[in-house]
Amino acid sequence: MIYEAIEFNIEDSIAFLHLNRPEARNALDDVMRVEIADVIRRLRKGIDHKELDVRALVIGGRGGAFCGGGDVKGMATKKTTQMIHSRMTDIQDWFRDLLKLEMPVIAAVDGPAFGAGFSIALAADFIIATPKTSFCAAFSRMGLVPDTSLVFTLPRIVGLQRAKELIFSARVLGAEEAKAMGIVYDLVPEGEAIEAATELARKMKLASVAAVGLTKQLLNQAFESSQSAMAQAEALAQAVAIGSDYHADAVQRFVGKSPLLFTGFSERNWRKPTQPK
Repeated sequence: MIYEAIEFNIEDSIAFLHLNRPEARNALDDVMRVEIADVIRRLRKGIDHKELDVRALVIGGRGGAFCGGGDVKGMATKKTTQMIHSRMTDIQDWFRDLLKLEMPVIAAVDGPAFGAGFSIALAADFIIATPKTSFCAAFSRMGLVPDTSLVFTLPRIVGLQRAKELIFSARVLGAEEAKAMGIVYDLVPEGEAIEAATELARKMKLASVAAVGLTKQLLNQAFESSQSAMAQAEALAQAVAIGSDYHADAVQRFVGKSPLLFTGFSERNWRKPTQPK
């Protein structure tokens, strides 16, 4: 498939998805939605069938914006309730697959992330932002309810009361405040979000693909499951992880006093120090 509204490539086991409608602040039109869905399908299929060696996904936006939300011009075309419901169901399908993608997903946000753009950023496991970044749950400005799973992801990060405030007010949230709320994982200088996200992806790709995928599945279930159900799921996942080649290699390395492939990371050690300009 030849992409028109996005850019997609894989380098050194890291997938890069760039929203690329800069003239429209990377707003999600029908073409972009179909193309994003195709990328997510390719990644899931490639991982499941071991056709792709992809260990992390970085999502960014071209032209000074991450994503301005839905394509408002496209909303001017009259649609029936059935048509809208069908389209929203299609969107939720690929968005659910993005949330469940069994690899680290990192959003590099260096500009506005409004409406559905805010949702896409929240679907990532980590958000790298810059001082130029802003977020807004802008749906109520257009008389709409949040979609693309914002009502699922946002309360889990900031809490129910704060999520209501951000959604009802539709106010713009700056990068510093977003970091204080736990939305942003780390702040980097303007223009360095993609580089920083890539560096984080390089660190994480050394971890066990199976263990990361299983852990992500467990964490996604944590808010809807009982302790008993989670304990059973953990036991099954751990049995799979212990049987993996990665774990066997790690044990041999540890016993033999050889360096482990993955030694962890923190905000302080994953990113190269910023060079003076």
